[in-house]
Amino acid sequence: MVSKIKNLGPGLLFAGAAIGVSHLVQSTRAGADFGLGLLWALLLVNLFKYPFFQFGPRYATATGESLLDGYKKLGKGVLWTYYILNIATMFTIQTAVTIVTAGLASTLFGDFISIEIWTVIILVICLSLLVLGKYKLLDGLMKIIVLTLTISTIIAVSIAFSTETSLLSIKQILPKNNMGIAFLIAFMGWMPAPLDVSVWQSLWAIEKNKGTKEYTPKSALFDFNIGYLSTIVIGIGFLLLGALVMFNSGESFSNSASIFSGQLIDMYTKSLGNWAHYVIAIAAFTTMFSTTITTLDASPRAMDRATELLFKKSFKKGYSFWIVVLSLGTICVFFFLASEMGILIKIATILSFITAPFYAVINYRLISSVHTPKEWRPSTQLHVLSWSGIIFLIGFSIWYLTTL
Repeated sequence: MVSKIKNLGPGLLFAGAAIGVSHLVQSTRAGADFGLGLLWALLLVNLFKYPFFQFGPRYATATGESLLDGYKKLGKGVLWTYYILNIATMFTIQTAVTIVTAGLASTLFGDFISIEIWTVIILVICLSLLVLGKYKLLDGLMKIIVLTLTISTIIAVSIAFSTETSLLSIKQILPKNNMGIAFLIAFMGWMPAPLDVSVWQSLWAIEKNKGTKEYTPKSALFDFNIGYLSTIVIGIGFLLLGALVMFNSGESFSNSASIFSGQLIDMYTKSLGNWAHYVIAIAAFTTMFSTTITTLDASPRAMDRATELLFKKSFKKGYSFWIVVLSLGTICVFFFLASEMGILIKIATILSFITAPFYAVINYRLISSVHTPKEWRPSTQLHVLSWSGIIFLIGFSIWYLTTL
């Protein structure tokens, strides 16, 4: 058991990347607007996305190469499609997580400087930590953050339940108007994370394996399952908090980053008491900071490797180049849409859901192909779950596009 805990790493990095906008913002909003009515969506999307995320560390540890190497084996067109999709989405995703972090920083440390300046400060700090600490820093940091957040969320929900006098309805809802459908797709788009995070998982697994030869496929799957389970538990926790504290209260969340952050902290304070204001503010900020730093590390890492594979050339400063490009691009997008956090998050999450079938299909094709050692190809049950997931993701994407 000690060795299993020691080998935890990429799975918790997954949790650190996942537990952010999808949980703090989308799950809380789902609870505030629909009560427990979208619990079915949270559970179903976690179930149907599971195999495609799991195939990342499974493939990486079974073959010693990332999913990107595998994509190239499926055909250069597959890797080019990933490359173009990633360029199209990475700036919006990074901006969406950074704007929430900046809002929380403003709430926690004071609004004596603007959200724009907070954004620049946060990106510079993340950039410095990644350049100096690299993967080892992320690995150690995430074990503390995920454990702290899990415990604090469970405590907050427990206290909210103890102070709530009326019973919550468990009636499930399928939104029928365009606004509700758009929110549902956005909610599922990043729950628990965009599917391209499976690529990040495979890259982190390769990095983990450089530090220890004990990170086998079996330990990688254990690590991933721990991280994945924690994202589900915390997702349900935030949904419950939104439902218990804000549902039917007449209040609604603002699209402004700084106002939303204040509302979020106040929601926790109502549940736990005034003493918890700064404790929760720090926990929420730490959560979003962890998401900001993991996404800032992962996208450049993926783009660097994809560039090497496509152009058959190793770029010595490739990671540094892409991380600077992503940081500057994030600042540009942010300055254009700084006051429209809600719109920015909706765009990013919907894009992630619509592109999810692509990642689901190619991850499944790769893990089921001759490029994966036979003993690590999916079981019959995993094949069935994968096909069900592909149908689910394609079906909901078509449903959304036909209701526009």
